Order: sequence, then C-alpha cells, then structure tokens
Amino acid sequence: MPSFETMAEMGHEQVVFCHDKASGYRGIIAIHDTTLGPALGGTRFWHYATSEAAFIDALRLSRGMTYKNAVAGLNLGGGKAVIIGDNRTPHREMLFRAHGRFVDSLGGRYVTAEDVGTTVEDMDFVHMETTHVAGIGSRSGDPSSVTARGVFRAIQASAFQQWGGKELAGRTVAIQGLGNVGFHLARELHAAGARLVVTDIDTARIARAVEEFGATAVGLSEIYAARADIFAPCALGGIINDETLPQLQVEIVSGAANNQLLEDRHGDELEARGILYAPDYVANAGGVINVYSELTGWSRERSLRKADEIYETVLSVFKIAREQGIPTYQAADRVAEQRIQAVRGMIRTWPQYPNKES
Repeated sequence: MPSFETMAEMGHEQVVFCHDKASGYRGIIAIHDTTLGPALGGTRFWHYATSEAAFIDALRLSRGMTYKNAVAGLNLGGGKAVIIGDNRTPHREMLFRAHGRFVDSLGGRYVTAEDVGTTVEDMDFVHMETTHVAGIGSRSGDPSSVTARGVFRAIQASAFQQWGGKELAGRTVAIQGLGNVGFHLARELHAAGARLVVTDIDTARIARAVEEFGATAVGLSEIYAARADIFAPCALGGIINDETLPQLQVEIVSGAANNQLLEDRHGDELEARGILYAPDYVANAGGVINVYSELTGWSRERSLRKADEIYETVLSVFKIAREQGIPTYQAADRVAEQRIQAVRGMIRTWPQYPNKES
C-alpha cells in the first residue's frame, strides 16, 4: 500500500490507522487540509473488500470534505473516518467508544459525525469518549433532512440552468438509494410535483416510496437506463463510470452521493454528452451545514436557510464553468481552491515568542 506517496499526491496532512483488540475495531482517520479550520467529516462504517480500499476511500472522502466545506463558506477543513466491518452488527457501543477515543487523541484536529452505515445513536457512543463529535441525539441529530433540502435546491438550480425555470412539476427524477437522505429527497420532489423512479438494496424502502409517493420501482442495475429528466445518485460513490455513463438518458445529474465521478474524465464525458452535472460536494453540503450549525449554535431555521443558499452556489458554479469554458466539476474545484488559498495567504499575527507563562 503506497501510503505516503498517495497521501502526498492527494495533498493530505495526516492519516491515522487505529485498532482496538477488545472491541475488534479497525478504523482509519484521514485529515486532508486544516487551512480553514478543524477537519470535519463523518464516520463511514462499511464492509471494505481490502484495507487498501478502505484507505483510498478515506482519502477520497476527506479530500471531498475539504472542497465541500470551502465551497459552502464554512470555517472548516476536510476529514473523514472509515470503520472496516459489518455495519449491521448489533454490538456497537464498544466499537464506537473505541472510535471516540481515537478521535479524541487528535485533540480537536478532527471532528466526526454520522455518515453511511452509522447513526445518531452511534455518535452518542462516540460522545461518551470525546467532545469532538457532532450530530448527536441531544443536539442537531440526524442531518439527513437538511442534506436533502440542499440537494433539492441543487436540482432546482440545475433545472433553471438547463430549462430556464426551477419548477419540477411533471419532470421525472430517477433516485438511486432511498436511505435517510434519499427518502427525504423523494418526499421533497414528490411535493414539488415530480414523478419518481426509484431503486434501493432494501425492498422495504422501495415499497414505502411506491406507496407514499406513487414511485415506479426498477432494479438496481436498471436505474441508469431509466427514462428520466434527472438522475439523483443518493447511494455510494463512483457510479458515473465507463459502464453506467453510456446508459444515462437524462439531461441532469444531481444527487446526494459523495464522489459520484469514478474519475475526472467521466465529468468531461458528461459535459461532452450535454448532461449537466451539479458537483456532488456542492449539492450535498446541507449535511455539513447542519453539523456546523451544531458547532456554532445556529438554530435549525438558520441551518435550513443556509442550505437554501446551495441554489445560488450551484448557479455560480455553472456561471464560472460557462464563462471559463470548463466542466462544472472543475469550476467547483476552483471556487474551493480560491477560498483556501485566500485564507492560507492571509497575514499571520503571532503573540510574543517564546510565549512563556509568568
């Protein structure tokens, strides 16, 4: 595993490999960049095929958090944690308390929260061992509804860019994944008058969407070729790839999943095919906005207002892409990098050195 080489290539500051024999915990905490503030990013619990796959996922996800936080205008850097194992296990307390101790060992450089495979209750276990955790039950709780609100606003912005109006009534949206975020998004889209085509690994979730929203259910592999106006990936990353991209029959891709493009060149191909892509970390920033609100003491109403700003942020990314003649994913990266460089370049004022206590 070329750890240092890969870290250097992706610009990471620190990666911590963690193990607790008593609980069977195996985790990786990746801190990408702390220029804007402490690294914030959720903990993903997943059955990775190899340790290297977990390592690469942690690196990709943490780098995505740096860009997401920067574009959202938050004073936070990017980090991510992954736990290797079966996220269906009922034995969670000691596992997540062990995770909390490793998070705490970083002294506030990394703040964790809920992510794929983890719950608010899991974060409560983490909180038993560290204060560097958000999204716990006694505070902001599950950020899924705020994430979905932001994705909904990104879809509206994409509709405005592509069709000249943000109205979604009569449009068909294919949703891949009906977890917490995907289901909240389906509810918002249904209320806006959109028709839904859905799939998920959990048949009970599909049945619920069919019953509550009149959705059309399709198989897991059939969602890519579904006849729709918009494709909303809300499951795992890397789903825009050589196999799936040729199947798409949509005009817009905008969803909640992280790292939707398997490689950058797939963003180029979307552009070449005339499919408008709302960069994932711009569209799904509502979750981190909700977590940031917990850290800063914002009200839920203010969090939702901040999530609504994703509409204008997505439009600004589209504007930069159009003016500079670049794909939208590159335009989003430039917005993030400009903010990071601006803060990095600010003058530093230091106290008297050495700063000895009297």
